[in-house]
Amino acid sequence: MTARLAEHGDPERAIAQKAYLKSDLIHLGCTVPLIRREAKRAAREHALDVESTLDVAEALWQEPVHERRLGAVELIRTRVADLTFDHLPRLERLLRECRGWALLDPLALELGDLLEGPGGTPTLDRWAAGDDFWMRRTALLAHLGPLSAGRGDFERFARYADGMLDEREFFVRKAIGWVLRSAGKRDPERVAAWVLPRVERMSGVTYREAVKYLLPSDVERIAAARG
Repeated sequence: MTARLAEHGDPERAIAQKAYLKSDLIHLGCTVPLIRREAKRAAREHALDVESTLDVAEALWQEPVHERRLGAVELIRTRVADLTFDHLPRLERLLRECRGWALLDPLALELGDLLEGPGGTPTLDRWAAGDDFWMRRTALLAHLGPLSAGRGDFERFARYADGMLDEREFFVRKAIGWVLRSAGKRDPERVAAWVLPRVERMSGVTYREAVKYLLPSDVERIAAARG
């Protein structure tokens, strides 16, 4: 897998990617579809179970190469249905070392099903209250999948979001809006009721995302309250 990634690297793309992501990692210049395809191919050819998958992912992660680390994330995604709470310490270590949305988001979004129920609350509470804003983003994004599917714990997400509305960190503000936008597709009235009394506290990016799929009448009321 590592050899294939190196073979398909593009030096010019690598320079552009590194600059765009503001990354301190080595970049080979591979596309995301290629990395995803190679991860699926490796998982299929070697019939990796979930433990072996995590072992290989951690081995890939050891080198500070963006494509290797994204390959590790994509490899984990092939066995996400088999992840349990026992795997969370290993996953958390990777999440804390992502240091950027391009690696963190694909993994954070896959944790929704695992952490959806009450059993996930202690872990998410800890992440949401921590000093690392990337882990606070993870605590928010873990709700996106379930809420988009009409499930999930909106009250738990809302509790986290309410505590982060005044943050200045863009990636936290964007995550709040992103989850609200997705939840608004399924339950626009509930999202509107939550947004309205808090709209004056919202950053522009949170507000724009939050109202995207709300009813026009609610958008008008919220806009008037925002001033």
